[in-house]
Amino acid sequence: MKTYELFIESQKYSSKWIKYFDVYDSVFEKFRNKKIVFVEVGVLNGGSLEMWKKFFHPESRIIGIDFNPECKKFEKPGIEIFTGDQSDENFWNNFYKKIGKIDILLDDGGHTNRQQIITTIKSVPNINDGGILMIEDTHASYLGEFGNPIKYSFINFTKKIIDDLNFKYPNLGKFKVSLNDYIYSIQYYESFVIFFVNTKKTYTNKKISNKPDEENNAKDFRYNNTIIQKLLKNKIIYKFQYLNKYEFIKWLYVFISKKIIYLKNFSDIRKYKKFFK
Repeated sequence: MKTYELFIESQKYSSKWIKYFDVYDSVFEKFRNKKIVFVEVGVLNGGSLEMWKKFFHPESRIIGIDFNPECKKFEKPGIEIFTGDQSDENFWNNFYKKIGKIDILLDDGGHTNRQQIITTIKSVPNINDGGILMIEDTHASYLGEFGNPIKYSFINFTKKIIDDLNFKYPNLGKFKVSLNDYIYSIQYYESFVIFFVNTKKTYTNKKISNKPDEENNAKDFRYNNTIIQKLLKNKIIYKFQYLNKYEFIKWLYVFISKKIIYLKNFSDIRKYKKFFK
């Protein structure tokens, strides 16, 4: 059965946005016949936990987390309930120390920036390769009732994670708080951010070729017929290239080249910045 059908059949109250079910079905499908550890933050009346228990493999471990200790009453065979504050780093440290690594975490908790960010930071390293962290209701990053929009919203945090992921390209640097040894890819839907974890695929990239360099006879036209080509190739900078054996000349050549490219990009910005509005 699809998640929507299971949602409607659940005996306990639950509420979801209608578009969410297609996302669940698409992203979680590959886990349906596997014995997994599934965690959902936000229990409320326990309705969605019943849905997940029926959706995944019968022997999967289904765990709910909620700040309200009364939610413990929804615990039953096959469904565990933990009480704790998802914005508390120590809660997560103790949780994963007890549970071990998991396969999926679905965050349908309090939706504040702090809650979603702490959940991400503490959970990603504790997800098995091939596993998923799904943060839902990310529209909260645009709503005043959650103190947004601000620079430090959860959505803006995920944009930083995009930069973090791309810093796996050699020599770009590294953030002080980095998850790019764990997160292999990120997927966005309306009101969802989904992190795919796979440490086996997060190695530093490297360029390879299928033939020796001397067999590459095609000319690089990257800057063909542009101001960059004219300034670098036809003007005085180009004439200094034979002095590359001198470190200062090499540094000067690179420095001036970068400045020229920067000026060219600055000129281009005026033509395409309208698409950022």
